[in-house]
Amino acid sequence: MNLEELRNDCAIKQKKGLHFILSSVFIWTAISIVHMTSLPILTKNLLTFCCTAPLMPLAFFISKFIRVDFRNNENPLTKLGVLLSLNQMLYLLIAMWVYPTVPEKMLMVVAMVFGAHLLPYGWLYKSKSYIAFAIFIPIVSLAVGVIYEAYVLGILMIFTELLFSICLIVENRVLYEKNYRSFN
Repeated sequence: MNLEELRNDCAIKQKKGLHFILSSVFIWTAISIVHMTSLPILTKNLLTFCCTAPLMPLAFFISKFIRVDFRNNENPLTKLGVLLSLNQMLYLLIAMWVYPTVPEKMLMVVAMVFGAHLLPYGWLYKSKSYIAFAIFIPIVSLAVGVIYEAYVLGILMIFTELLFSICLIVENRVLYEKNYRSFN
């Protein structure tokens, strides 16, 4: 397979990473609930990191439900997708620095890192939605995070991830129909 065929295979079998974006709806819901409590900000920030821990198991469970090939071992670009995700871990070091330094803004930084890490998936999955949301999320997170309380940003992220999921569902339908027609 050439590179374009590998990208197409990855987009189809991984459903453009929809399982991870759907998982993030649950993650942002948990984070929002934490930030609506009256707990001290440092506790909220610690719990925010804890809320992100179930992402992989949740994505795995959702992948079974929506019939995604979670591993797709035959395609070498799947390993690239994993590498792109691991790259986000390095950027979370910035959020860890913000945690005790400017604790009220940590969630804003987490949201910005999350959004920005989506950009390479626009190329991998040939997805305009990933590119658009990779730009939209950090900019809006900065604006909302500077002006409003963290829980407002959390709620905004829930709705953003729901909209992103809908966009990916539409993209996947178009991709499926395009590929289904090419076989008939």
